[in-house]
Amino acid sequence: MKQNFKLTVTYDGTRYHGWEAKPGIEMTIQGKLEAVLTKMLAFPDDVPVQSLIAPAASVVSCNPGAADGMPGCPVPVKVIGAGRTDAGVHAREMTANVHLDTAMLPGDIRDYLNRYLPEDICVREVCIVSDRFHSRYNATGKTYRYTCFTGPLKPVFDRKYVYVLDKTPDIAAMKKAAGYLCGTHDFASFCGNPKMKKSTVRTIDSIEITQNNSYLYFMYHGNGFLQHMVRILTGTLLETGYGRRSPESMPELLAARKRALAGFLAPAQGLCLMKVDYGS
Repeated sequence: MKQNFKLTVTYDGTRYHGWEAKPGIEMTIQGKLEAVLTKMLAFPDDVPVQSLIAPAASVVSCNPGAADGMPGCPVPVKVIGAGRTDAGVHAREMTANVHLDTAMLPGDIRDYLNRYLPEDICVREVCIVSDRFHSRYNATGKTYRYTCFTGPLKPVFDRKYVYVLDKTPDIAAMKKAAGYLCGTHDFASFCGNPKMKKSTVRTIDSIEITQNNSYLYFMYHGNGFLQHMVRILTGTLLETGYGRRSPESMPELLAARKRALAGFLAPAQGLCLMKVDYGS
């Protein structure tokens, strides 16, 4: 019987072309998950007997000579993600869901995935959810963290996860600017997709800017984010911190709805999806 499984996934996005699977591109997070799950369903004999709920085949409809070169599974697995992180962006808790016709227990699906996924992708949890659960449509909020490094020496072991700054920006100025950006606004000026046809109105509940020794953190929480939005927000706030624009210019920037007027696109490696929220 087909069931809906919720996955909580952690990944280092350094090597990948983002979350979303793309034709002809092997290195995506979604693509790697789908490939392993397709293998799991196509070759049930590879699954330990003790992991099965009942002594039934993992996929009743499987048959030899299936499409996509995967014998035993006629329908490719489709993993749905809560969002589409960019190339090089990381995630602590990306949420996804997938409908599978399998007799395997959730814990054994998790273990199977972690056995065959690359070392920079980990499935932290698998659980059965309602058939109506959709990781993207049911999401009510997301938390992103952008990390900068301001120390005098090279962050050798953190170099893949931080944006190295030449000097520390004015944190008070950035906090003042962030205050203007919180709330419900049209964030077209902070959208990296010039062909965006859907609404660019979003709500940012909070932007917290903190410093811990040589690390500068920007924490964003909102009901949703546009393409490159967090990275453009960060670039704009950093420009404010360096005196290239004033905090008071934020309302005018929002009203302009022109990407060219906003700040630079902060590098991908500093961004991490921390959590996806769902209602009770």
